[in-house]
Amino acid sequence: MFPAAALLVRRRDPEGRTEHKTPKMPCLSRTADLALLLMFTVFFVVDSGSSCVDGKQFMQSSSSLPAEVNSSLSVELGSSCVLCCPPVLLTNVDLRTWKIMLRDQPFCTKAYRRETNESTDTNCTDERVTWASRPDLSPHLQINAVAVAHDGYYICEIVSPTGNFQHGYQLQVLVRPEANMFLSKNKTLVCEAVAGRPAAQISWTPKGRCVTKEEKNSNGTVTVRSTCRYSDSNVSTVTCLVSHVTGNRSLSEVLPSGATTSGSAASSLLIILYVKLSVLMVVLVIVGFASSQKINACRDAQRYFLASLAAKYDHQFWKMRYKHKSCETCSENLKVKEWVLFCFLLISWCDE
Repeated sequence: MFPAAALLVRRRDPEGRTEHKTPKMPCLSRTADLALLLMFTVFFVVDSGSSCVDGKQFMQSSSSLPAEVNSSLSVELGSSCVLCCPPVLLTNVDLRTWKIMLRDQPFCTKAYRRETNESTDTNCTDERVTWASRPDLSPHLQINAVAVAHDGYYICEIVSPTGNFQHGYQLQVLVRPEANMFLSKNKTLVCEAVAGRPAAQISWTPKGRCVTKEEKNSNGTVTVRSTCRYSDSNVSTVTCLVSHVTGNRSLSEVLPSGATTSGSAASSLLIILYVKLSVLMVVLVIVGFASSQKINACRDAQRYFLASLAAKYDHQFWKMRYKHKSCETCSENLKVKEWVLFCFLLISWCDE
């Protein structure tokens, strides 16, 4: 506010003399100016720490604070963030400690003790993780150029005469994937989201015969690759949508002439294959039927020959038996000759 300026008032008295008088400034106006100035001062002091991610910068009474608070926080790769401690008056804090637990890294501890005005670091080697300001002025923690390695759990512990308080953060580092779309050599469309965290989602317009696979990378990111085929010759432009928590991206590809024939060619090949198999089955059935008829004819001839042979054998056997009662050798020779003749005729018949 501007200071009150002195006003000179000229007034003539009844005797014709001119009197100069300076009016007094009301006390209420000065009080209002002072209150407004203090309000601006408090505003700027509070706003100076508004970079905390949770926005809790107003100092509260220790009796109204919960003893433990846990929250989740997502930060994009390469950005910077500030993690806040419980909003307790610094004059009431004896010890403030940050405990940092990261994957595949040793347990890190940053502490400041007000009584000795000393700060200590234990197993903290990452220079990008520091106090947001001097530890005696601000208990908050700042992470510059967030990397995937900063994904983990962070706890701020406050020790004061009125009690102990802590605020924990589950920090998740988000990595924006690189989106690509192209037409492969076999005329198949490929859409990929490379090295994203968490894994991206891929959708197609219009829908085709698509296959999506995920591949985990060594740095904790995930590559998603989706391939799509279109057999409809009316499809000329295809759009791929890559959805991610860091933002969505849409890619389009114009199909050249003949690009949609891959599905049709495959269908034609399948039809030709089905026709060939059908013809082969018909031929096999005909051959099988002819073979079965021939086998049946052979069996009928075999039965007829056996019947006639048996009748002839029995007649000759009994005739020889009648003439020579002990001619068993003759009957055996006759039996062998007849069986040899039978086998020869049967084989010749079936081979025709």
